[in-house]
Amino acid sequence: MTDTRDTVTVHGTVTTGFEGVRDEFAAVLAADHTEPGSQLAVYHRGGLVVDLWAGEGITGDSLPAVYSSTKGAAHLVVALLIQDGAIDPERTVASYWPEFAAEGKGELTFRELVSHRSGLIWADGGLGIEDLADDRGVAARLAGQRPYWTPGTGYGYHALVIGALTGEVVRRVTGRSIQEIFEERVRAPHGLDLHLGLPEALEPRYTAIRPPVATPAQAAEAAANPLDPDSLRARAFGFAADPPLDLVALVNTRAVRALGPASFGGVGSARGLAGMYAAAVDGLDGRAPLLTPATVAEAGRVRYRGTDLVTGQTDHFALGFEAVGADYPALGEGAFGHSGAAGSQAYADPVNGVAYGYTRRRFALPGGAAPENERLSAAVSEAVAKL
Repeated sequence: MTDTRDTVTVHGTVTTGFEGVRDEFAAVLAADHTEPGSQLAVYHRGGLVVDLWAGEGITGDSLPAVYSSTKGAAHLVVALLIQDGAIDPERTVASYWPEFAAEGKGELTFRELVSHRSGLIWADGGLGIEDLADDRGVAARLAGQRPYWTPGTGYGYHALVIGALTGEVVRRVTGRSIQEIFEERVRAPHGLDLHLGLPEALEPRYTAIRPPVATPAQAAEAAANPLDPDSLRARAFGFAADPPLDLVALVNTRAVRALGPASFGGVGSARGLAGMYAAAVDGLDGRAPLLTPATVAEAGRVRYRGTDLVTGQTDHFALGFEAVGADYPALGEGAFGHSGAAGSQAYADPVNGVAYGYTRRRFALPGGAAPENERLSAAVSEAVAKL
């Protein structure tokens, strides 16, 4: 189905009752003058009810980079291993990975690690694109790194490295990488278009991320409040490097896509993102959900309260996932997922049976989930409430 509204041509389908989501999708794109190109997919109780896309060079099968929405895939693997009993979140990281104990990190538990409490947001000497592509190399660097705060005393977003850290524990426990386990237990069985390591054969479907376009107000704000290069935020995102890390070039590099680093290197469609959370919580294609109700509850439970030392957000992390209910109040208790730079967003709302995925091609400022996700998520919640 193709629907043209206010010069924006929306492709795809919605089921009865979700027409308002299509209208909102068209409206937010019509109001965005940066030519974003976006995909939106929603599952309800395991069934695909919204499958939309619009923009130049975008189809429902396009595979853009999803940045930190990758962390949701990585930490679904972690949740599965905790559910299996392979990882005990209360054990110390060093009990699995002895080298990690260096520089006063020996008492940090795995639960604290996955909740961004290690203080290992960056490596002395910097991390370039080739370095960041290699999770094992990053983990080796960070094992001996002096943390930026006393481990366990606070939390801060480990933007580019958390998947390497948790992934090294996964490797020590299972002998396999997060990427391999995700492929075998999640992606392949459900046929998901979400890849932690994009095969060469699928490269023609990759949709390169386009650089951000600042509005005059955003440009003025950036000029008036330049980022302190010594701040934790600058370090965590590689902006303190010389030259600063280019986040667009990072994901548009084939080596990054090929290896799929577990913090930011995923490539996939909105269908793939939403489908992953539907498979986790509700089950797809007649399969049982990947997660038990107890694990679903744990995935969305915030154990550590406070303000993020890197981003300034509050009460933000659950079991590696973001507690997204604070951003989208209409969601049920315990909703969990992960957003990504360029604007992607993906989550499960177990109470209401919703799995949501959104991607965009143009990097949205200021970073993280694009602002339109608030409107789109509200439209989805409204439609579900009326069913």
